[in-house]
Amino acid sequence: MPKTRPPYAPEFRRQIIDLVRAGRDPDDLAREFEPTAQSIRNWVAQADRSAGRQEDRPDSVSRSERDELIKLRREVRQLRLERDILSKAAAWFARETGTIPSGSSGS
Repeated sequence: MPKTRPPYAPEFRRQIIDLVRAGRDPDDLAREFEPTAQSIRNWVAQADRSAGRQEDRPDSVSRSERDELIKLRREVRQLRLERDILSKAAAWFARETGTIPSGSSGS
């Protein structure tokens, strides 16, 4: 079973991130300090995303952009649902008033 430990203090993480940004290798820092090199890389990547830095991965989006994208996708889904309901209602009313023959597809 893997060892678990409490999360590292935010100040400790900031210091490690500053060391990486100053040019230190995460593997060297992992040997010198306790966290793994992958944990250090994850901390740096998260700090870069939080700060809006995207030099390493131009295809990534910031947290605010991701939140907006989620909101817009939800809105598009809702609008499509409303459009489909209105389309079906218009077809029903058209059949009821005799404008469209009852044998039509209704879509």
